[in-house]
Amino acid sequence: MQHSKTFLFLAGVFGLTGIVLGALGAHALEETLQARETVEAWDTAVRYHFFHTASLLALGIWFRVEPGVRFAGSAGWCWTAGTLIFCGTLYILALGGPGFLGPVTPVGGVLFMAGWALVAAAAWRPGGN
Repeated sequence: MQHSKTFLFLAGVFGLTGIVLGALGAHALEETLQARETVEAWDTAVRYHFFHTASLLALGIWFRVEPGVRFAGSAGWCWTAGTLIFCGTLYILALGGPGFLGPVTPVGGVLFMAGWALVAAAAWRPGGN
């Protein structure tokens, strides 16, 4: 049950921050992002932020239905770290942050992929439903 509460909480926090950051990008930061030509990067960050927010929500529900499912907890932590690293670095870079973050961004993408591989492993595990 702990994983369920944790991932549902994270989905709530990420959902809230995704809405705030999406609104900031569309309104308060619109001119800045257009001037920097980074609207697309910001939009990509918001899109992946929300995809993985919804994924964490679904994962929290999965844990309610099937407590203790193997590998799924690790998937949730990969998605959490992936959101922070991938989306976070894109947000920072879009606002003119340090260029050294550019090569860090794909680490978040790899974490997203690892999370999805772990979901597949969790669903396909021997003896699973």
